[in-house]
Amino acid sequence: MKGFNKKYKDFPDYILKITKQIWEEKNVDSISEFYTENIPVRSPFGITYGNKPVIEATYNTLKEFPNRQLLGEDVIWNGNDDKGYHSSHRILSKGTHLGDGFYGKPTGKDIYYRVIADCACKDNQVYDEWIVRDQGAMVRQIGYTPKEFAQIMIEKEGGLGHAKKLFDKNDLKPSNYNPLAVEINSPGEKYSKILNKIFEEEYDFKDYNRASSIYWPGNKLGHGKEDVAKLWNSIKDIFTDIKFTIEHVGYLNEPNKNPRASIRWFLEGIHSKDSETYGKRTNSKLFIMGINHVELNQDKIIREWVLFDEVAIWKQILMKNN
Repeated sequence: MKGFNKKYKDFPDYILKITKQIWEEKNVDSISEFYTENIPVRSPFGITYGNKPVIEATYNTLKEFPNRQLLGEDVIWNGNDDKGYHSSHRILSKGTHLGDGFYGKPTGKDIYYRVIADCACKDNQVYDEWIVRDQGAMVRQIGYTPKEFAQIMIEKEGGLGHAKKLFDKNDLKPSNYNPLAVEINSPGEKYSKILNKIFEEEYDFKDYNRASSIYWPGNKLGHGKEDVAKLWNSIKDIFTDIKFTIEHVGYLNEPNKNPRASIRWFLEGIHSKDSETYGKRTNSKLFIMGINHVELNQDKIIREWVLFDEVAIWKQILMKNN
């Protein structure tokens, strides 16, 4: 790979090894080597700029979860030497809550949760990042509901009048990353069409294999079309005036493997319906940023990983419901 250290055999190897070096080998300061000085890092809670906030956040997380492991489940990537590379890295994160910090006093509880990080890379550095964590799973295992933890965040930030605004599409700034075109009939195009159909009113989930599995925020797991429909409808059915947009598509067709795709997406709409999952309607706009991975089998979905932050949704609801 042009501009990358020759010790990395390919681009996924680069992503997996720098992640391990930073987190598990606790070489946190190497972030200043692997992340550009002014990198934008976007999460559902906002945007930071530069590698220094990344270093600080990493040290703080390791203080709370000193034995954290980041198990790289997959890297769905695309790109080339001229334009650079893009990775969508799905991680199963494990650790024990042993330190005081953002998640409160240590509970000693073992937790696991998924993270997906989308990174644009060139010349041995990450220069653009999007990251979504299953924070709903994290806080439930520590002892809070997503609603309770969102309320704690608001109080720590000074109450409703001072709480930090969450990320939405209006915060977007121009990026140096220009995605490659999505090929017709590629796994990326097929999955894009399926996701768009999900938010149509009468979609019947016919694009899912009868034996499909879905991994949902909160460490929820569903099997078969009925479970898939129930989970997707749990978020879809709280909205009216839905606007669903696909922000990035990546995909792989590799020999002797099922086709895979990654999609980063935005969902916005009016929170107009009561639900067991998200409480009483606020009749206000909600915005969700998500990243999905999918594996296809004979053009149907056989496995799907859906990731968005339930705490971020609840923080919006609480800030708009008071």
